[in-house]
Amino acid sequence: MDNDVSTPDFWIERWQRGEIGFHQPEGNDLLVKHWPSLGLAPGSTVLVPLCGKSFDMVWLAAQGYRVIGVELSPLAVDDFFREQGIEADTHTEGRFVVRSAGPISIWCGDVFDLTADLLSEVAAVYDRAALVAFPRSLQGRYAAKLVEALSERVQILLISLAYPVGQIPGPPFSTPLMNVAEMFGDVYDIDVLENRDGLAQSPNLKARGVTSLEETAYVLRRKA
Repeated sequence: MDNDVSTPDFWIERWQRGEIGFHQPEGNDLLVKHWPSLGLAPGSTVLVPLCGKSFDMVWLAAQGYRVIGVELSPLAVDDFFREQGIEADTHTEGRFVVRSAGPISIWCGDVFDLTADLLSEVAAVYDRAALVAFPRSLQGRYAAKLVEALSERVQILLISLAYPVGQIPGPPFSTPLMNVAEMFGDVYDIDVLENRDGLAQSPNLKARGVTSLEETAYVLRRKA
């Protein structure tokens, strides 16, 4: 494993080198299938942490939601707006440089700099590539940041991956249900929406040597 995986520079350099096998150009089918289960009102704001240049943000905006993506790499942010043919305005929010156009804003900066004030309008989180991008040493910190910064009404649609321990170095890092429950179970009710064989949808991981891959979609809701 790269010793710098826990640092922001690791991800910035991966984008610079074009090592973005985690990117899904067509978006994620589990998002399309399970997003309606949140029952989120149109016009609500959705947070997409570690968003990269994900097409999922375009899909969410097309459903009538406002989208806040958070991304470390300025290159990823620039690529998103360029590839979508969108002219974006620039301003700042706290420690973030924000590029925005229409219903989509991408905040360029460190997800750990998010605060409750900045996220006061967020009604839901879509996490496909954030939790699994962090090593175990940072996953707990990330989960605690969400608990700290999100209001009690916020739901989380989480997609995680699990593969045989030690089969490949992360990222992504294998994050089975027991780990999700350990990090979020004290605060959130965790419902499994779907559990499937994800290897066919992950040719990059298969090429790296993963022999079995469990892909799971969850919805997390604050305990009453």
